Amino acid sequence: MASDVHDSAGSAALLEDLVPISREAGRLIMAIYASDFEVRNKDDSSPVTEADERAEKNIVAALRKLRPSIPVIAEEEAAAGSTVEVNHTFWLVDPLDGTKEFISRNGEFTVNIALIHRGVPVLGVVYAPALDRLFGGGPGLGSWIEVHGRRRPIETRPVPASGLSVVASRSHGDTALLDHFLMGRKIDRVVNAGSSLKFCVVAAGEADVYPRLGRTMEWDIAAGHAVLVGAGGTVTTVEGSPMLYGKAHFENPHFVAWGQSPPTSKDPSSPDAKTGI
Repeated sequence: MASDVHDSAGSAALLEDLVPISREAGRLIMAIYASDFEVRNKDDSSPVTEADERAEKNIVAALRKLRPSIPVIAEEEAAAGSTVEVNHTFWLVDPLDGTKEFISRNGEFTVNIALIHRGVPVLGVVYAPALDRLFGGGPGLGSWIEVHGRRRPIETRPVPASGLSVVASRSHGDTALLDHFLMGRKIDRVVNAGSSLKFCVVAAGEADVYPRLGRTMEWDIAAGHAVLVGAGGTVTTVEGSPMLYGKAHFENPHFVAWGQSPPTSKDPSSPDAKTGI
């Protein structure tokens, strides 16, 4: 496994192995999306559907077959109390990121699969089956988007003279914190999106920054993190520290996903410029 992580050819091949796994999960999800599915609540009151559970079961089985030695941390198994010992290398899976988007049938939900090595997402795929948009990439691998079977590379963009294009969560409101974060920055527009598509919008050069100032779990963001870094972006805590994975309880601090705009671009006269918040 170490050679896969550190060898670009091996990592690229492993990334390709995730494409059919994510697409099959997407097929299962879309079959349920077209039905009159039931919505239940987990212990933390977040919603879950048969699509989450069937897709996860399929992905976990495929990953264990692909690399039996690598443990898999998956959202629904973790929510059910399953414990997996995390070592230097492990998979992080969110079989249906954006369950609220799935329930509201707006199409902005994704399948997220990422490989973590020594706390860092080294490759990942984000598949939006309702939109047929598949993103993949990782550090040193570049990133790409595949739409209707056609693939092209993607990369972050320089911030336009008109100002930052900001992407924010559609279903998780943190308006006051977001307004505080944007204070003193030149803003062109703020758009909303669901699931890990927010990372991918920045990675594709369609936006410049995604601040997340609310609760997330590692499986929510690891695949999007990998894609964004492969496209030339960065993900840090709001204080500017690296975002690392394998934390206790797998809960993330607040973070900022940047394209080509560093946190130091903030107007130094704004009250929180020194912290970058």
